Amino acid sequence: MTEGVQTPPAADAGFTPRVFSGIQPSGQLHLGNYLGALKRFADAQERGVQSIYCMVDLHAITVWQDPADLRNATRELAAGFIASGIDPEKSILFNQSQVPEHAQLAWMFNCVARLGWMNRMTQFKDKAGKNAEKASLGLYAYPALMAADILIYHATHVPVGEDQKQHVELTRDIAAKFNHDYQTDFFPMPEPVIEGAATRVMSLRDGSKKMSKSDPSDASRINMTDDADTIAAKIRKAKTDPDALPSDAKGLEGRPEARNLVNIYAALSDSTVDAVLSEFGGQQFSAFKPKLSELAVERLAPISTEMARLMQHTDEIDAILGRGAARAREIATPVIKQTYEIVGLVGS
Repeated sequence: MTEGVQTPPAADAGFTPRVFSGIQPSGQLHLGNYLGALKRFADAQERGVQSIYCMVDLHAITVWQDPADLRNATRELAAGFIASGIDPEKSILFNQSQVPEHAQLAWMFNCVARLGWMNRMTQFKDKAGKNAEKASLGLYAYPALMAADILIYHATHVPVGEDQKQHVELTRDIAAKFNHDYQTDFFPMPEPVIEGAATRVMSLRDGSKKMSKSDPSDASRINMTDDADTIAAKIRKAKTDPDALPSDAKGLEGRPEARNLVNIYAALSDSTVDAVLSEFGGQQFSAFKPKLSELAVERLAPISTEMARLMQHTDEIDAILGRGAARAREIATPVIKQTYEIVGLVGS
């Protein structure tokens, strides 16, 4: 069953369990963002562990952004968090650039991290492609900022997708080297948390590719701003294969599109793949897709409606983010002050 973000005891004795996660405000939130992150975050906040969720707008500018589009995307992402069930009173919700301690700690981590570590980061290679020499220094060094995002709050658990696990491992390396170099146990070793039936939602047009806003086909994804008719139409046209649904998960092997739709149903219904196949095994997609459409509209339409309402009241969003930033700084300021003292910076 999709249980959201589990929070086992802190990895290091003496550190209060705390969850941190950040999402880039890149515009066009889609189903993959909701099932892989936002829904899990909303489920997790009911467990009583302090959760900090951040619109990482400093990461967004590692590639050029139109300023107006970036502001709109940041607010839209915040609206997505809130509409998905994140309560700004229970969780801390803010945008990264309002908390300068992120950038301050990132510089110190730039001086701790090794070039060899950065050279092994696969996401830089993927994003820079063949034009690595023309990529910004920020794009190359952004894993150090990601480490700072986590460690400025002494976070112990980081919900991530499989493709982000390497960054949490690097964060642990940076924390360990800092602690070793300065003979301290100041930073915890955060644990990646990867779980859920649909933490990696795939394209509706190609089950071998991750659902992405950059896909040129809008039919490949369900946007969180899509209305009920659009959601239903996209699921109806989603790529499948001619075979019936199997009766167990093993029967999904080699069938990426079938696996993707079953995973989506399981995640939306707070169920498991086995439970879904127990109900629908042996049926054709012509019978399964209408049920998936009905479920998706039921779960997603209220979110898109609330997002639209919030985007008509951006002052409300800005006020929520401002209050969240103030709460975040209450945690971050003492951490950066102690870090300065450990490093030997005068006047900290």
